[in-house]
Amino acid sequence: MAERREATARPAVGQGPLKGITVVDATVALAGPFGTAVLADLGANVIKIEAPEGDMSRGTPPFTENYVSARKGAGPDEIDYGGYFASINRNKRSLCLDLKNPAERDVVLELCDQADVFVENLRNGVMDRLGVGYETLKARNPKLVYGALRGFGDERTGRSPYTDRPAFDIVAQSMGGLVSITGEEGGLGVPCGSSVGDIYPGTLLALGIVSAVVHAQRTGEGQFFDVAMYDSILLLAETVIANYGFAGNSLEPRGAHHPLLCPFGVFPAADGGIAIAAPRPNQWEFLCEVIGRPDLVADDRTKNTLVRRKNQQLVEGVIAEWSSLRTRAEVVAALAGQVPCGPVNTAADIFVDPHVAVREMITELPVAGADGNAAIVGCPLKFTQTPSGYYRPPPKLDEHRSEILAEFGIKDPRP
Repeated sequence: MAERREATARPAVGQGPLKGITVVDATVALAGPFGTAVLADLGANVIKIEAPEGDMSRGTPPFTENYVSARKGAGPDEIDYGGYFASINRNKRSLCLDLKNPAERDVVLELCDQADVFVENLRNGVMDRLGVGYETLKARNPKLVYGALRGFGDERTGRSPYTDRPAFDIVAQSMGGLVSITGEEGGLGVPCGSSVGDIYPGTLLALGIVSAVVHAQRTGEGQFFDVAMYDSILLLAETVIANYGFAGNSLEPRGAHHPLLCPFGVFPAADGGIAIAAPRPNQWEFLCEVIGRPDLVADDRTKNTLVRRKNQQLVEGVIAEWSSLRTRAEVVAALAGQVPCGPVNTAADIFVDPHVAVREMITELPVAGADGNAAIVGCPLKFTQTPSGYYRPPPKLDEHRSEILAEFGIKDPRP
C-alpha cells in the first residue's frame, strides 16, 4: 500500500451548503447510508438511528489488523466497524434506539418534530407498522421531508407488482438492464465491479432529498418521495431504453469497446490496460499519425466512426499492436494532449495519482486502535464558499446518545 499522507485538519462540524439541515437517518446497509453520507459530506446534521445490534454493515469487511485483533480479545474494544461502514457513515452521529419499544420509538417522533428530513430504506410498510410512517410524522411536522429507498418503490407513488419483494444490488443491476450490456460480447452479461445498484439509487436519494427540502423551505410544505433501485438502474442504463425505444435494438454485452463509437474502449499496454477514445475526426487523425498509420485517415474502411465500427477488428487490432509495445504512461504521454485516454488504474495506482491528491479524493481518517490513519474515498462535490467533505469520523454505536438527546431537549427513555 502507498505511504500514508497526513490527515488534513478538519472543522468540528460540517461547513457545506447543507449546514443547518437536520436529517434523521434510519437507513441500513449500503444504498440508504450512501445517500445520507452524501448529505453529511455536504454539511447536513445527519443523526444515524441504529437498532440495538447496530447497522448490519458494521461487521462487514474490510477490517484493519487492529480490528481483527480486537475481535479476538487482543486489542481495544472500541473498534466496532470496518472500511465498508466507515466509507458510507463518516460525518454522522449515532443514536441507538429500539423502535419496537414505544418509549424509544417516541424519541424518533420527537426528533422528527424538529428535523427537516426523515429517511429510511426498509421494506414497504415496515416503518408504518413500527409507528413512524410518513402519515404519522407528517401529522406532527407538516414541513418534514420523508425520503424512502426501496427495491421496487413505495405504494404511495405507484404500487408495483414487485413492491413487497426484497432486493439487492445484483437484482437491481440485472432487472434494470445494466447486466445485459456489460461483459464479454456473446455472454450472459455480468454485474459491475462496484455496487452501482445501491450506489446510484443512493445518489438519487440525496438529490431527491435536497430538491424536496428546497420546496419545503419555499412553501412550508413537506412531502413523501421515494426512489426505487430498479427505476434508478433504468435511468443509469438509459441507452438500453433509447436504443430499443427508437430503433428496436436490444443491446447486448459490449465487451471492452463501445457498440457505436470506434475506437472507444480498453486496449492492451505493456503493463496493463489503457482506455483510448478517438471517435471524432481530429482525434482519429491525430491517433493515426502517432501510431504511424496516417493512411487509415482516408481509408474507406476507417474514414469515419460508423465505418470503423463495422470494421472494428481491423481498427482495434492496429491500435492494440501499437499500444501493447508501450507502457500505459508512454501511451498517455503520446496521446493525452489531443486524444482522450487514461490508464486502467488499480487501487495502488489511484493512491499515488497526483490528481487524486490535489482533489482530496482519498480521505485519511483516524480509526481507534489503528496504526496510523485508514483511508476512504473523498467527496467529489467541491464548493468555493461552503467546503464539503470529511469532518467527523464514523461513529461508534450509540456514541452520541447523550449529546443528541440534550441537543434536542429529549429525555433519555433508558434508566
